[in-house]
Amino acid sequence: MKQIRFSLLAAVVLLSNVAFAQSVEQGKKFLYYQRYKSAKETFEKVLASNPNNIDAVYWLGQTLLLDPDLKDSVGAKALYQKALQTNGSAPLLLVGIGNIELREGKTADARQHFETAISLTKGKDIDILNAVAEANVDAKNGDGPYAIEKLNQATQVKKFNDPETYIIMGDAYRKLIDGGNAVTSYQKALTIDPKLAEAKYKIGKIYLTQNNKDYFLPAFEEATQLDPSYGPAYFELFYYWYYHQDVNKAIGYFDKYTAVTDPKPSDEYNRISFLYAAKKYQDCITQSQQKISAQGANAYPLYYKLIAYCYSDMGDSANAKTYLDQYFAKQKPDGFVAQDYSFYAKTLSKFPGNDSLVNLNYQKAFDTDTALANKQKIAEEAAGVAKTAKDKQGVAKWEGVMYRLNKDPGQAELYRWGYANYSAGNYATSDSIFCGIYEQKYPNEIYGYLWCAKTKRAEDDSLSSGGLAVEPYQKLAEMGKKIDSVKYKSQIVESYFYLASYYNDVKKDKDQAVSYLRKVVEVDPTNETAPKFITILTAPPPKPQPPAAKPKAKKSGK
Repeated sequence: MKQIRFSLLAAVVLLSNVAFAQSVEQGKKFLYYQRYKSAKETFEKVLASNPNNIDAVYWLGQTLLLDPDLKDSVGAKALYQKALQTNGSAPLLLVGIGNIELREGKTADARQHFETAISLTKGKDIDILNAVAEANVDAKNGDGPYAIEKLNQATQVKKFNDPETYIIMGDAYRKLIDGGNAVTSYQKALTIDPKLAEAKYKIGKIYLTQNNKDYFLPAFEEATQLDPSYGPAYFELFYYWYYHQDVNKAIGYFDKYTAVTDPKPSDEYNRISFLYAAKKYQDCITQSQQKISAQGANAYPLYYKLIAYCYSDMGDSANAKTYLDQYFAKQKPDGFVAQDYSFYAKTLSKFPGNDSLVNLNYQKAFDTDTALANKQKIAEEAAGVAKTAKDKQGVAKWEGVMYRLNKDPGQAELYRWGYANYSAGNYATSDSIFCGIYEQKYPNEIYGYLWCAKTKRAEDDSLSSGGLAVEPYQKLAEMGKKIDSVKYKSQIVESYFYLASYYNDVKKDKDQAVSYLRKVVEVDPTNETAPKFITILTAPPPKPQPPAAKPKAKKSGK
């Protein structure tokens, strides 16, 4: 009987442990589906029953970090620190606190904790290697190559068969803006688990950053077919059709999304935003304002932005700015997206005196977005806004950004960049563009020589006493005659007049000045100005006049 009782007791303990394990796994499953509320509740229930369940502690901390409505790094840090007091050598907790340290910029401390965790598990624990890599992917200060190194180490563990490793590897390559290797990694995950919707979804995200709808839309659709419960793919489809003005399709995907995800503040916001998409601006404003009034200080910040968009589309920039100011005051720093900054910049540009703020917000939008196509669009918009505002420095900056982003820029792009800097008075930059890049890249085009000469002239002092532009103008005349003396006659004439003026006014060399004026006549026989100056400069000096005779003094009478 004693032996039987022991066996029954062991069975109860075993079943209890399995129950806990299943609960943690269920929480991880919720996390996979981005059902953060359900994941958090599940891990909290496990910990309520067993406060020393290290897996539950670790994954609850990850949930606090990943939930976009929480992003509670303070709570996650407190959770890990408390658990470490009694489990100071638990590898998973060391990775967790390392994740926090990365977010705090303590990269050396984080690396030490990661390496300790790997060492304690002899580099053979795939879950630990995955966790270390994921921490480096998620944190802004994370090290992408280090993450890939650890993931490759995981694939060498005996009997490796973990698709999650390749998912994180794809994320790491994505962090490094290496879309090709990212897609390859996600495909490797699918070879291990062909039903893994997350892998197909993330392939779609890669093509989304490339703005390739022929690939990302089918990828998101396929993800929902692989797993109809995978909400993130439905959300991307909703988001795409929302911004491409097919409200009915957007609503259909949104309904599918909410059917498989946890309720959250953004759901009601998205429903109200359909009024904006349908151009029912006043209804959208009224319902958003009602939500703000009802929720008070805890109002969902995106309502302020939604109202701003409504007012903007109605042509009311003043109210749009008022609500955007509130949105930027209330939103969490990590809650902004690139489009927030560009929208704010464009709105601020409607009001004089905001040039620096406009450029600052466009820069933030540019830095936040990782997609090349989106960066190009932001730079183009910023340049256009700067032109409208007559902000020459802003135009020069963004024309340069556009040129550098262009994989194959042509003459027009180079000219705009150079001319923008010339107009802004950035002569050193204009010099390097026209006298350097343009002349070398397009030696048979006149514009490099022309604007090089103009730039050198502008760089010189007001009297041209330094002669910086002499050689460029000589070269401009030479190349103008060589390329097409008829087409570029005016540029050749301009060069000779400048050189004549320089030699006469600065060098006091009339003969050289006259020689350049005669070149003008050679090129343009109808020119009336050059002969007049030739006559003036070659005329003999006037003969000196004899001094006037002094009048004789009158004799005085006696």
